[in-house]
Amino acid sequence: MKSMWLALAVAWVTSMAMGVAAAPPGKAKADKGKAELRHVVAFRFKDTAKPEDVRRVEDAFAGLKNKIPQIQRYEWGLNNSPEGLNKGLTHAFVLTFASEKARDEYLVHPDHKAFGALLRPFLADVFVIDFLVRR
Repeated sequence: MKSMWLALAVAWVTSMAMGVAAAPPGKAKADKGKAELRHVVAFRFKDTAKPEDVRRVEDAFAGLKNKIPQIQRYEWGLNNSPEGLNKGLTHAFVLTFASEKARDEYLVHPDHKAFGALLRPFLADVFVIDFLVRR
């Protein structure tokens, strides 16, 4: 009788493990709600950009949060990585959107376009990557 219970327990544990293994990683959590989209932007300013020019760009980027309703969250900071892999990029910005659609609306928004025009004369390089958050 003891070996029958042990066999049943092993069969149950095995079937549970197979069921979990067959499900794609993160699938259960992703089904609970839509994944947020992160829009990551990094800048390298031209050597000719004055500190007040850079500050104006920083302030203008931060101001988009109050002008473009699709932006759910805005964060930024200066590179301080000791790894030396930033390729000269000094400023990092992370914007959170509810969806790809919200991000797409932000990209064509007139205030975003105006920000790009302000930034362009001071920008030496930019890196952008977007991703849907997985947990």
